[in-house]
Amino acid sequence: MLKVRRLTRPGLKPVDIDLNEGECISINGPSGAGKSILMRAIADLDPNDGDLTLAGQSREDMPAPVWRRQVVYLPGEAGWWADRVAAHFPDPDIARPMMGRLGIAADALNWEISRLSTGEKQRLALTRALLTAPKVLLLDEPTSGLDPETALKVETMLHERLSMGAAIMLVTHDAAQAARMAGRGFRMDKGELTEITPEAGGDTR
Repeated sequence: MLKVRRLTRPGLKPVDIDLNEGECISINGPSGAGKSILMRAIADLDPNDGDLTLAGQSREDMPAPVWRRQVVYLPGEAGWWADRVAAHFPDPDIARPMMGRLGIAADALNWEISRLSTGEKQRLALTRALLTAPKVLLLDEPTSGLDPETALKVETMLHERLSMGAAIMLVTHDAAQAARMAGRGFRMDKGELTEITPEAGGDTR
């Protein structure tokens, strides 16, 4: 589905990778290795060079806003552009069931952003991303601040999206989560992305 060829930018060595429909790949590596740089480049949020195609269509032939709706990057700390939660969800009736599955209070849409915990912000940001029904999700440690039970709820929802044909690139330092979610694993170090064997995948430092 997603083909990346010779993708590069400062801090990132040339990357060639394919992400297939219904596939999840995991990426680990030390802080500052280039994982977020890679995801932001794929999402076309920062200047970069390379050839990318989505379902056979070149990124160059697609308006940037259209690409970014189909290839969605969810950072570890999502941005919020309004004071209240509801402003980020134009259709609350669709959002509430998904929020409920992630353990978010039904009235959270009426809350101010400043009231939210880190975990609530993570889950709401994921809800916001999933509601756009992207073809590709680029997730940067989406469960890092969540308790194990809630993290599994997130994984269940992501598996559902995979079964519907979405593709996921998942940055995680949790080897068990990588094993549950991903069919292939990669490691980023000093801006270079390399595929790792299952035997080598346990080192997530």
